[in-house]
Amino acid sequence: MSEKLTSHDIAKMIDHSLLHPTLGDKELKEGCELALKYDVGSCCVKPYHVKMTADFLKGSTVQVCSVVDFPHGNSTTKIKVAETEQAIADGATEIDLVSNIARVIEGDWDYVEAEIGAVTAVTKANNAFVKLIYAVDYLNNEQIAQLSQVCNRTGVKWLKTSTGYNYKTNEDGQLYYEGASDRVLKIMHDNAGEGVEVKAAGKCRDLARFMEVREKYGVTRVGTGQTAAVVEEAREKLDGAEAKAVESDGSEY
Repeated sequence: MSEKLTSHDIAKMIDHSLLHPTLGDKELKEGCELALKYDVGSCCVKPYHVKMTADFLKGSTVQVCSVVDFPHGNSTTKIKVAETEQAIADGATEIDLVSNIARVIEGDWDYVEAEIGAVTAVTKANNAFVKLIYAVDYLNNEQIAQLSQVCNRTGVKWLKTSTGYNYKTNEDGQLYYEGASDRVLKIMHDNAGEGVEVKAAGKCRDLARFMEVREKYGVTRVGTGQTAAVVEEAREKLDGAEAKAVESDGSEY
């Protein structure tokens, strides 16, 4: 029998995404207020917004999550470590680190493992956690599986699918990305070590998908900009509360 979920269980799965390049201080404050209203898992923000976010969320159970080397993962290890140290100093308790995608594709696993290990060493020393962003649209099944094994060895807490900004071009010249697909989530779930969790980011936009990925792939976090819509739907369908209309923020995430 499936577990009995509440809207608060769903809310605590959410990393509320406040990462759009044009998102400023006003929108950040509004996003933090929404996160506090629903008591979500975390607010996931740009590095320069970490200190402000920590101030907004102080005293709550909503975690402060900073992206590092977002969205392409091309900085040197030294820069990724320094960015992580700064984010933690500013109040981040979770770090969403973008892997060096090209090194993963090339199969330079020694480099990849050393880099991830250097960042997780910082987080472990400061009671923080790493979610490693794979950018799965650029990776094949074997690469996703091997990267998961690296995460197991280096102490990554969450395996995360996407940034939401790693687009590819189809035959018609249109941009697209796969995001948190069943293919990807199954590989991550099957290769996650003990204590390692999965974060679905990209195209998880409604309650049905949240519940599906939780049940099928053990997903414990979901990155989304559709927080209000998802939690209000959960209040109606899981808690029996009165439906409340919510406008979408238009996010693709």
